[in-house]
Amino acid sequence: MKRIILENISKEFKIGFKNEQGALAKFISSFSGKEPQKIIQVLDDVSFSIEAGEIVGLIGENGSGKSTLLRIITGIYEQEKGKILTYGKIISLINLYIALKERLIMRDNIYLCCSLFGLTKPEIKQKFTSIVKFAELKDFINTKIYQFSEGMKERLAFSIAIHSNPEILLLDEVFEIGDEDFKEKSSKKIEELAKQGVAVLLVSHDLNLIKRHCNRVIWLDKGQIIKEDDCQKVIESYLQ
Repeated sequence: MKRIILENISKEFKIGFKNEQGALAKFISSFSGKEPQKIIQVLDDVSFSIEAGEIVGLIGENGSGKSTLLRIITGIYEQEKGKILTYGKIISLINLYIALKERLIMRDNIYLCCSLFGLTKPEIKQKFTSIVKFAELKDFINTKIYQFSEGMKERLAFSIAIHSNPEILLLDEVFEIGDEDFKEKSSKKIEELAKQGVAVLLVSHDLNLIKRHCNRVIWLDKGQIIKEDDCQKVIESYLQ
């Protein structure tokens, strides 16, 4: 079954700018307090779907629209045009660690974040030890988050996410987390989730990682899909 369906998605942002303003425009802006706005087309007519159990790669240069696309799927941004259909619980690792509460200890953060992902208190209690063990933070259960390094926060956020019963998993450069052993462990966990029917959309600049995990890859450039095909074919075109 399809977990994600995107049809003709377009997104634009309006940004203020002052370049090439005439004297009259500058005079009016100084009194109105309003800057002229420029429209930036971030996504333009993007369509694709992802099946349950698929790990699909999303590649492209910085500024190509990848992160914006993930934010639209999660509902953080709203598209100007097009339609999105999702079937199943969405768990996104787009800066998830930022949501951790700095003045709460790790235990309380686990309960808080898991509850926000829809887990009941008994479910969180059942998964608690596994979350801590996977994050490799068993010595910090009663430590406040503001005392954690960025890497510790990211490991905790990742562990919470994968233990929160995702059916759709959105990953943005997630394999930058931790040392090589942790990256390998995380990689195997994602493959395990896919075998259980989770649809995974994996954003990464690491093409070897994409080759390892993805049978299908979407190449995004300047907000448009340049190519969507077998992993090897897309990466060859991308590198050329």
